[in-house]
Amino acid sequence: MANKEFITVDGIPVPIEGEANLLEVIRKAGIKLPTFCYHSELSVYGACRMCMVENEWGGLDAACSTPPRAGMKIKTNTERLRRYRRNILELIIANHCNDCTTCKNNLRCKLQDLAMRYNIDGVRFPNTSGNARPKDESSDSISMDPSKCILCGDCVRVCHEVQNVGAIDFAFRGSKMSISTAFGKPLAESPCVGCGQCVAICPTGALVVKNHITPVWKAVDNPELKTTVQIAPAVRVAVGKELGVRDGENVMGKIVAALRLMGFDEVYDTSLSADLTVMEESAEFLERLEKGENLPLITSCCPGWIKYCENKHPELLSNVSSCKSPMQMFAALLKDRAKKNGEKMFHVAIMPCTAKKSEATREEFATDGCPDVDAVITTNGLIRMIKESGIMFDDLEPEAVDMPFGTISGAGVIFGVTGGVTEAVLRRVAATKTRAALLSVANKGQRGMEGIKEFDLEYGEKTLRIAVVSGLANAEKVIKRVKSGEHFDFIEVMACPGGCINGAGQPYIMHEERCERVKGLYEADRLLSVRCSDDNPVISELYENVIGDRAHELLHVHYKKK
Repeated sequence: MANKEFITVDGIPVPIEGEANLLEVIRKAGIKLPTFCYHSELSVYGACRMCMVENEWGGLDAACSTPPRAGMKIKTNTERLRRYRRNILELIIANHCNDCTTCKNNLRCKLQDLAMRYNIDGVRFPNTSGNARPKDESSDSISMDPSKCILCGDCVRVCHEVQNVGAIDFAFRGSKMSISTAFGKPLAESPCVGCGQCVAICPTGALVVKNHITPVWKAVDNPELKTTVQIAPAVRVAVGKELGVRDGENVMGKIVAALRLMGFDEVYDTSLSADLTVMEESAEFLERLEKGENLPLITSCCPGWIKYCENKHPELLSNVSSCKSPMQMFAALLKDRAKKNGEKMFHVAIMPCTAKKSEATREEFATDGCPDVDAVITTNGLIRMIKESGIMFDDLEPEAVDMPFGTISGAGVIFGVTGGVTEAVLRRVAATKTRAALLSVANKGQRGMEGIKEFDLEYGEKTLRIAVVSGLANAEKVIKRVKSGEHFDFIEVMACPGGCINGAGQPYIMHEERCERVKGLYEADRLLSVRCSDDNPVISELYENVIGDRAHELLHVHYKKK
């Protein structure tokens, strides 16, 4: 204790324990300084000035960009600082549109929260939000409203630093400064991959996910339509935070019950088609290994990654698996069944991912000109529908998904976390039939929240080199190594850091909180009697009686340079 260095925060000594800035030390003291532009996973920007603190000489320091030094004495809550913060908030609000009650980010807006915290009951300055550029609705996934932007730069930094996409940046200077695509082009014409990490991090609703709830309600209310819905694995551990259940708890049964109450005719689990993906992808992987062609095999489940590869590395498309994503596999099977039965069907996919909205509109995933997935609803969208319906989610009795697609494996469930696809394929490739074998595969190196994980796997006389990547900037690092001649046999890529549990369509959580969702998926896996995709009896039934010799038609796709 004697060797520790301290700073004094509002009269309280607080130890310095390797923190990069004053803000992190102050938070240890139990004080939550206001911020707009600070994010622990991004570079320090220091633009909003909301986190200013007063030093012992009467000067002001930005806590986010000031390194802690032993002996510092600072105050965080003086009249001067409160007045200073209120002035900043008033200036921001004066440049911000005032449609809070109809804003998609209402009650989840940091500007709204801080305005209430600092008792902003009036703005002395004229509102200039009408001078902003018009809304950009060109993207299938994301809406952009410049009138709500506060220039915090979070979206710019996450797009550049975490995703290496660089679709948006600051444009112009002074009072005309804005966030824009290159040359002011529509978002749909930019390099944007639809991953939505900018949406997840935006504090005000300047960037939001496209809302497709209205056509879903119309379909549910249409007696001539059979409405079916599939639920992605990661959704089951993310809805609880907003609906009175512990975040990370597996509430799949309650989700099924809620969807039936809403009026959906059939409810399914995307984990089943994840099992199909494992079967097809592992077969493709083994075939490429035998031939020594188009290695490494790179996974194709993530539409954000597919768009990134098309935009920046089209030369790698031959390495990308030809398997459709689990969402599209399931939709193709259901639409094929509906066509054979002469049914008019509207199919909905509930996904943790914003890029799935764009994926559903791709021409590759349409049959006779009609999309296989009619609408994609994010996890946040599902939460809104549950609340709109007045359903008391916590009181629901869990229900099972519908047959004949009601049996899933744990391998399909863990698709929702980074490393899950790899582990599911390894369970199949390594022919794991015992608990000891499953534990052995689980400990190979694919688990964990690191952005890049690498390990070797003995397979017969070969040693397979495998990489698991999440976050597109990390994917770029591995791609550069592949191009420089480094050998990999299998690479899993997920655009969102941590995988689908951190998809932009999920309720937002910080890095340290994601482990609860990861834990929830692995617990769901352990509780299932079927752990490997090839042991799922429904899969055998599908191949024998539904898919037959049409596997390539129903389950595969070939991406081309755009």
